[in-house]
Amino acid sequence: MPRDTSGPVGTVADRVAALNARYRHHGATAVLEHALGDPDLGRVALVSSFGAESVVLLHLVSVIAPETPVLFVDTRMLFKETLDYQRELAEKLALCDIRTIRAHPKKVEFDDPDGTLHQFNTDACCAIRKVEPLERALKDFDGWITGRKRYQGATRQEVEFFEAEGETRIKVNPLAHWGREDLEDYIVNNRLPRHPLVSKGYPSIGCAPCTSPVKPGEDPRAGRWRGSAKTECGIHFINGRAVRGGTTEENAA
Repeated sequence: MPRDTSGPVGTVADRVAALNARYRHHGATAVLEHALGDPDLGRVALVSSFGAESVVLLHLVSVIAPETPVLFVDTRMLFKETLDYQRELAEKLALCDIRTIRAHPKKVEFDDPDGTLHQFNTDACCAIRKVEPLERALKDFDGWITGRKRYQGATRQEVEFFEAEGETRIKVNPLAHWGREDLEDYIVNNRLPRHPLVSKGYPSIGCAPCTSPVKPGEDPRAGRWRGSAKTECGIHFINGRAVRGGTTEENAA
């Protein structure tokens, strides 16, 4: 039988409202189990950085829906530990459809020939190495699964299970209501390997040049683009607008 490629019906905003109402009282596992087959969601991929907390969502998906495509954006500026960890998890969790996404070499060569763009324009660097390649990879999907959680910082305090990414697609945040203790318990109970940089003070891990250790008591994402107002790489949106820095209210205006 030919695959139905007609896609979900209705606006993204209407579908998000329906999904949030339908799964409001569900937990992370139930959201994944039921929502991934929900026609209001459509075709979905998991986008993973294979960072500090990524193993929880990767494990959940590998158990519940192992056929789900996993998109891994390799900016070619990641820590060696992240690349090693990605290979380790791919084997341990038997992830069978990992798609490594990279920027077009000629685009990088033109916009950042000496690899120093991140030093004076972090937004532009993220755009060519992460935002544009991911957008290209997501064109075949109606939604994508993220590891965004409310506790992670000011720009994420109101994250819901489902978010509208403009009129383009739906973002699914199964772990939105989980706290750090929930993640810790899950990792321990399932004997999952940790990212090697976590023990060195990196609770949030991005590209090597723009990530630094976090001191006790600091925001978990304080080590990302330290010293600047930037708090997001730009792949996430609030009310259809890309979030790269500032407060929730500023980015939602």
